[in-house]
Amino acid sequence: MPIKFKPSAKTVKRGTKIVTTEHYYIKNIAKEELIDYLNNGQKPKIKQKCSNELARRGIQIVWKDKEPNV
Repeated sequence: MPIKFKPSAKTVKRGTKIVTTEHYYIKNIAKEELIDYLNNGQKPKIKQKCSNELARRGIQIVWKDKEPNV
């Protein structure tokens, strides 16, 4: 199974009642969204998944310390 970024979601179309399932595989998530989650995300497990995916894509991560507001 591919790695998931968040759980799959089922949506129901009104009128036709057709159920479609949307999967959020990490390989389909945009680079900017992965970087934003690394900077602002909450869960360490998903942060590690994002870091691994960026490394797989060949994107170098440079960590910087936050500068204090003076």
